[in-house]
Amino acid sequence: MPRSQNKVASKARRKKVLAMAKGSYGRRKNILTVAKNSVEKGLTHAYDGRRLKKRDFRALWIQRINAAARVNGISYSVLMNKLKIANIDLDRKALAEIAYSDAAAFAAIVSKVK
Repeated sequence: MPRSQNKVASKARRKKVLAMAKGSYGRRKNILTVAKNSVEKGLTHAYDGRRLKKRDFRALWIQRINAAARVNGISYSVLMNKLKIANIDLDRKALAEIAYSDAAAFAAIVSKVK
């Protein structure tokens, strides 16, 4: 029985890798083995970056809430504790947006929990 080769699928796989490597410098964009390594490493960094982005944004929200809270005479940790005691269910993202865009509303929230 003759050997079967699926030229269509293998060419498509190679084209997909080279398309993902488009824009790279030197042999990374047109030599399959080098492009494959480059693309794989890039996808790994992209995966890690999506996880790191969540971490970075949470840190940014905490910094914004802390800065706005200290302007209103309370620390971040005390504010978050008092919000929890008062059953005010605002997450850090929403609180940071209020602190950033509407200082009066944030001051009203702080005065309510003080």
